[in-house]
Amino acid sequence: MKTIEIKPLTREAFAPFGQVIEQDGAHNFPINAGKCTRYHDLANIETTGEKARPMISLLRGEPYPLPLELKMVERHPLGSQAFIPLGESPFLVVVAEETENGPAEPIAFRTAPGQGVNIGRNVWHGILTPLETVSDFAVVDRAGEGVNLEEHFYEESFLIR
Repeated sequence: MKTIEIKPLTREAFAPFGQVIEQDGAHNFPINAGKCTRYHDLANIETTGEKARPMISLLRGEPYPLPLELKMVERHPLGSQAFIPLGESPFLVVVAEETENGPAEPIAFRTAPGQGVNIGRNVWHGILTPLETVSDFAVVDRAGEGVNLEEHFYEESFLIR
């Protein structure tokens, strides 16, 4: 089983797969008579297909221990998927580039407090993987008709640590 080392999540490293959602370094400006700061336009939400619309859901995920065996990745051909943590606990973000033969070897990132991600439409990624504690997330993704989930099972698993 091949080992994948977890990297810290940065905008630059994640750019081929989507956007990092965070306040640090984001375009911002005051609103509400200066009592609030708006961190503006942090992600490109994509929805395509019949009767497509963006939707917001809340998820509660149980933590996964590391190291983690990864067997499967998935993608959503009709829309992006954003995961915004509602707490400070880190989570694991696994993504993979597309090749002629399906997804490439995965890349694993660990979020820092205050970081979320928007995974682009049709990007291979792992499932939501909280670390350390039960964690709540706001999720922005696509509602609508059509099949918006493809799964790929690797011939050999990867060990993420």
